[in-house]
Amino acid sequence: MSESLSILKKYWGHDQFRPLQQSIVDAVMKKKDVLALLPTGGGKSVCFQLPAMMMDGLCIVVSPLIALMKDQVENLSKKGINALAIYSGMTFLEVKKNLQNAAFGDYKFLYVSPERLETKLFSEFLPALSPCLIAIDEAHCISQWGYDFRPSYLKIAKLREELPGVPVIALTASATLEVQNDICERMLFGKNQERFQQSFARPNLSYAVIEPASKQTKLVEIFSKITGSGIVYCKSRKQTQQIAELLQQHKISADFYHAGLSNAERSQKQNNWINNKINTIVCTNAFGMGIDKPDVRVVVHQNIPESLENYYQEAGRAGRDGKSSQAILLFDKKEINELREINILRYPEPDVLKKLYADLMNHLSVPAGIGEGQSFDFDLPLFSETFKWNILQATYGLQALSQEGLFFIAENSFRPSQLVFTVSKEQLFDFEKNQPSLEPLIKGLLRSYEGIFDYPTFIHETLLAKFTSTPIGIIRKNLQLLHQYQIAKYSPATEKPQIVLLMNRMYKDDFKFNMKDLQERKKNHLKRIEAMVDFSNNTTDCRSVTIANYFNDNTSVSCGNCDNCLKLKKTFLNETIFEKINIRIKQELSKKPMLYFELANILTEFEKEHLQEAIQFLQSEKIISGDKFGNLSLS
Repeated sequence: MSESLSILKKYWGHDQFRPLQQSIVDAVMKKKDVLALLPTGGGKSVCFQLPAMMMDGLCIVVSPLIALMKDQVENLSKKGINALAIYSGMTFLEVKKNLQNAAFGDYKFLYVSPERLETKLFSEFLPALSPCLIAIDEAHCISQWGYDFRPSYLKIAKLREELPGVPVIALTASATLEVQNDICERMLFGKNQERFQQSFARPNLSYAVIEPASKQTKLVEIFSKITGSGIVYCKSRKQTQQIAELLQQHKISADFYHAGLSNAERSQKQNNWINNKINTIVCTNAFGMGIDKPDVRVVVHQNIPESLENYYQEAGRAGRDGKSSQAILLFDKKEINELREINILRYPEPDVLKKLYADLMNHLSVPAGIGEGQSFDFDLPLFSETFKWNILQATYGLQALSQEGLFFIAENSFRPSQLVFTVSKEQLFDFEKNQPSLEPLIKGLLRSYEGIFDYPTFIHETLLAKFTSTPIGIIRKNLQLLHQYQIAKYSPATEKPQIVLLMNRMYKDDFKFNMKDLQERKKNHLKRIEAMVDFSNNTTDCRSVTIANYFNDNTSVSCGNCDNCLKLKKTFLNETIFEKINIRIKQELSKKPMLYFELANILTEFEKEHLQEAIQFLQSEKIISGDKFGNLSLS
């Protein structure tokens, strides 16, 4: 057994690699730059984790999603592999501690959000980290022509300049040829680069686009027949709850999920679904990243997605165990205009962006000329209401400003409660004597948290309540009292999104924005929308082949099980069947002329579609003819 297979068996429990994994691992071991396109569930993480295990040094993994990083670190830890992560929302001391451990401890992987790469602290520790490999997850974020461009990803190229000779592996589930080329160019891939693209065909996955009279009725029908797990993707948070309630009313086990829920709620709902306590999760596209549940039997899109990239990735969460599964898109032609309107909203005009930027800075109370590196909790509904913005327009406008590199918007991330004493020990002692009711809490804090006089420390109210035998409500109330008395600075736990400024606030007259790039991104976004519309409207071509061709995979053949292929099978009239129908039609029409439905009621041994096609052919060849009343007879 080779070393790579031995490691695969030891840590992942597999006896053999999935398609392309071995070749990718070998290329990385030869220190080549690698671009790997592996579909959702194709085993991307093994492609960089396994070779890193065979190399001396640390693997730096750049990933955009905090939840995904946490999951990866936890999964590696379960395998007995030491890993760390640094991301937005962590304190300076936490980040420093993790970098010290990564540099001088027994750690193999360091997960980093792209925004952290340019910080002074990270730059100081970089030489001591001694990286052996740089892995870029969700690599399509590098390209502004892709569907999820993030300017912070462009900073990775600078990391390459500081680490000459360290190979890079870029991984994504979906990227067009244009995006693939852009990734390799922007990441300064060497001449000996290699690209690997697994087939986009999913033989066990049946795609279907349905245009029902009622989406709700069709949804209930689908999930009444399906046994096993399912996902319903919706366009809004409100819709997830409405549809989950609809399914529940019809005795279908379902729950809803979206990014607006608390961290605890999201974890509970996700775990209930993974452990089959509920069958169907109704969600926004905030759900699914990093979740590897193999037995999903159906994924339904309640609304048409903005791109084939999104659709393919989300639909691909069905059938990872290789068993027969369905991906169903419920289509309404009215949604096409809505998609095109989103294109206009997503890429606003310069005066709109300028006003939005000014309103945001005023909302955050950031004066002109300062702000770089500062982070702020951000409540989008409150901001929109305060400054009279349509919430959708504000959302897309902020994304456009973020893509310009002015700031980045961190996903919902849990930050525990923090406290630091703001008085001397002598002053605290005097306060304690005058406020005996707060004495147990103060002593509990001093005994539980070292350094609480020197810097903000994460605290846990539940543990303090247990330690002091005090109800949790009293603990929280007393912590607020310490804050009000200005004895300590107390910040309760939060799960809000954050805005992190990447540059100082621009003066009003100096506001600059690259409209040329924005317009180019708008044009590419519209192309992706039109490709998705064409896919939805197409009633003839194999859907699997259509998807594969979009991603420059020309190896796929008709799947035989999507709605269009099944329709073709049903209507395809071969010579043998035609001859049988021809003989029987002549037999019946030799007896007497008859209407089509009368003939069809007699020839029930044949498919109606085959019978119609045969009659049309016989009429065109003038073998049979019809009179003005519709009666068919032999010519």
